[in-house]
Order: sequence, then C-alpha cells, then structure tokens
Amino acid sequence: MTVTMYGITTCDTIKKARVWLEGHEVPYRFHDYRAEGIEAARLNGWVGKVGWEKLLNKGSTTFRELPEADKQSLDENKAKALMLARPTMIKRPVLEVGDSILVGFKPDVYEQVVGAK
Repeated sequence: MTVTMYGITTCDTIKKARVWLEGHEVPYRFHDYRAEGIEAARLNGWVGKVGWEKLLNKGSTTFRELPEADKQSLDENKAKALMLARPTMIKRPVLEVGDSILVGFKPDVYEQVVGAK
C-alpha cells in the first residue's frame, strides 16, 4: 500500500499526522505544496472523490487574506483555480492511501484505513 501525505511542513496538523504515521510504522512519502505545488489532474481527482467543499480550507490564513471578490460566488471551478494558484488553502493533510483519500487528521480514521503495526 502506497501512502502519500500532502501539506506544508510548518502546519501543526501535519506534524501531528506525521508523528502518528511514524509512531505506527506506516511508511509514507511527504509532498510539500510549497516546494512541489499540486498538479491540476491530482486536484481534479480529489475533488471528484471528496468534493471541493471538503478540500477548500476557508479558515486558512491564505483564504482569509484573499480579496473579497475572490471569496464570493464560489463554485467548483473557482475553488479549484484558487487551490491550484495557492495550494496552502487546501485543507491539511490530504492522505492518499492507495485509491482512498483522507482529508484532515483524525487518529481513529487513520487507524481504520492504514492500521497499526
């Protein structure tokens, strides 16, 4: 099973999720949005699986700092364009586990999906 975590290294939730994965000996690759960005095809796949509303973090500093016009009349296309332009407004972490996508960090959900060793 391939596990990839997407986020930014300075995020506290990312740090908690990484500690959990490492403590449960789950090998994973970390993809840093700031260094690597996010591909449109990958974001489209996530949106297709979990919806843009779940992925767009309206509470993020990046989103809150947007001009009001960018925050108005959000729909899927506008949200995807915003997330592609500024991936730090994607809710963190996004964990790809095989074909599954987990958004956010909940230890009980991680336990069910990736299991403990």
